[in-house]
Amino acid sequence: MRDKYTYTLRDGRTWSVGGETQVMGILNVTPDSFSDGGQWFDPAKAQAHLREMEAAGAAVIDIGGESSRPGFVPMSAAEEIARLAEYLPALIAAATVPVSIDTFKAKTAAWALAQGADIINDIWGLQYDPDMAKVAAEHRCPVIVMHNQDGTTYTEDIIAAMERFFDRSLSLAAAAGIPESHIILDPGIGFGKTAAQNMEVLRRLPELIERLPFPWLLGTSRKAFIGIALDLPVTERMEGTAATCMYGQLAGCDILRVHDVAPIVRMVRMMDQITGRRAYGLH
Repeated sequence: MRDKYTYTLRDGRTWSVGGETQVMGILNVTPDSFSDGGQWFDPAKAQAHLREMEAAGAAVIDIGGESSRPGFVPMSAAEEIARLAEYLPALIAAATVPVSIDTFKAKTAAWALAQGADIINDIWGLQYDPDMAKVAAEHRCPVIVMHNQDGTTYTEDIIAAMERFFDRSLSLAAAAGIPESHIILDPGIGFGKTAAQNMEVLRRLPELIERLPFPWLLGTSRKAFIGIALDLPVTERMEGTAATCMYGQLAGCDILRVHDVAPIVRMVRMMDQITGRRAYGLH
């Protein structure tokens, strides 16, 4: 069993990572996300879906106001905040579990944390916006540091390249005053990688986690490499997602970021009982 980290969140609540495997529910309030674009692009529907995911067992809710689908055109922080302003305050008020803000812009992150968000989820691992590490340090919040790069060319072993990326992110975090205990790593499946590279990184997760003994989040839900592997459209990738989640759980990931919360929570709880991360539910 790896180390357990406990974070103090807004209102004095705490969130612990490193015990039972947790499921993070995805809530995209965007019109163009790759798998559920527009589905929750209505404040009432978004709140209903948040409650549904919590009831299904989501331990964290990840809220994003900008699509990061392949080929997306980044919006400005002002545009992102304007979109989130219609949703985020009410969603945070309704949430009974920690809320993370999915953004790579420091201004958006600072605004969201001021509204009461608990966690920063940065798909560029503190390396896109030079102020992101400072914002995370000032708010003393957990930050999810994801691997990413422009393009899919690697001139060295992909795991070695990812380790160098994370070393830079960790240096930026340390320079800003972010404690190592506040950092969660994410291999960035679906970002800066071909389908074959995604599969290799997933297969070699135990190696990566051993090299970098931090809490790890895995986000594979409905992604294109699953569709390519199984020749299935985005609407039919739940089983493929589940297989990647179970492998990631066995590899040592602490948090699984998914769209289909209810079935993944059941699988996670069963696997945790098999592996001993969760007390037996047997009599």
